[in-house]
Amino acid sequence: MYRRVVRPVLYRLGRGDAEVAHEQTLAGLRLLGRVPGAARAGARLYGATSPRTVFGVRFPSPVGLAAGMDKNGVALRAWPAIGFGFVEVGTVTAHPQPGNEKPRLFRLVEHEAVINRMGFNNLGSEALAARLAAYGDLGYPLGISIGKSKVTPLEEAVEDYVTSLRRLYRYGDYFAVNVSSPNTPGLRSLQDAGHLRELLTALHTEAASLTVAGLAPKPILVKIAPDLTTSAIDELLQVCTGTGVAGIIATNTTIDRAGVSGHPLAGEAGGLSGRPLAETSAKVVAHIHGETGGALPVIGVGGIVDPSDAARLFDAGASLVQVYTGLIYRGPGLIRQINRRLP
Repeated sequence: MYRRVVRPVLYRLGRGDAEVAHEQTLAGLRLLGRVPGAARAGARLYGATSPRTVFGVRFPSPVGLAAGMDKNGVALRAWPAIGFGFVEVGTVTAHPQPGNEKPRLFRLVEHEAVINRMGFNNLGSEALAARLAAYGDLGYPLGISIGKSKVTPLEEAVEDYVTSLRRLYRYGDYFAVNVSSPNTPGLRSLQDAGHLRELLTALHTEAASLTVAGLAPKPILVKIAPDLTTSAIDELLQVCTGTGVAGIIATNTTIDRAGVSGHPLAGEAGGLSGRPLAETSAKVVAHIHGETGGALPVIGVGGIVDPSDAARLFDAGASLVQVYTGLIYRGPGLIRQINRRLP
């Protein structure tokens, strides 16, 4: 029903503007989250009871919603109704920002792919903290992805990240450090060993001070780009293991267009997600798992548009997986299918 009825309607909204469909979907889910019993009923239909504990957090299911879909956490009560066992909000920045100019979100339907250059459009970490305080206990693990504000110079990036961590620390079950989006100028340079070490050291120092102040310790993860060379990944892993990082999220969107060459929208600037990323993401996950001997948990994300794609990431060594673009093309049924195939 989703592919034959719902999806064509969504694709026509805003004269085909993908961002309008995104906003309307979130509005509908926000309403769904207010319906008494909807989350429980949906969880029974689409969800799974396959608990596992990863980096000290107990996940009721290893299938989560990737960052980018619900940046400001407006529909957090609804996601369990679609079958997700955890959710990652953001990427959120210290300063509110509108993001890049529109249009900035494009569907490549033939490839089951999306190009986005959203630019971390969000209401800011202070606003997100207020919303999460109002929610109270969500009943499932919440990840929070933090990034650098566009107005903040690179030399001041560390304090920008630390500010968001400080504001949000009590509300997240884990934190994802996004240094890999291609849509904020200069951001990917923070994956370089020296910059990354400085940033992670500062974040762990802040986390330690918050723990001393009475808050529970929270895992800090790093989200990496799929475009890194093997040697760059290895160098990054050395920094992560040396600074106490709890896990890796692999991968973010790609700037490579090999999987969509010839498509009229292939030349649009931004990060590519969806089916063309499946093979690359699996290779990166497998490399990290092998390089660390499985000691550094991996959340696999990228290219999951079919249950077999999720299975491939698990087989590669992922402890958890996240879905976003696949939800656009396959709907909630995809999450149900993945959950049904969990061991």
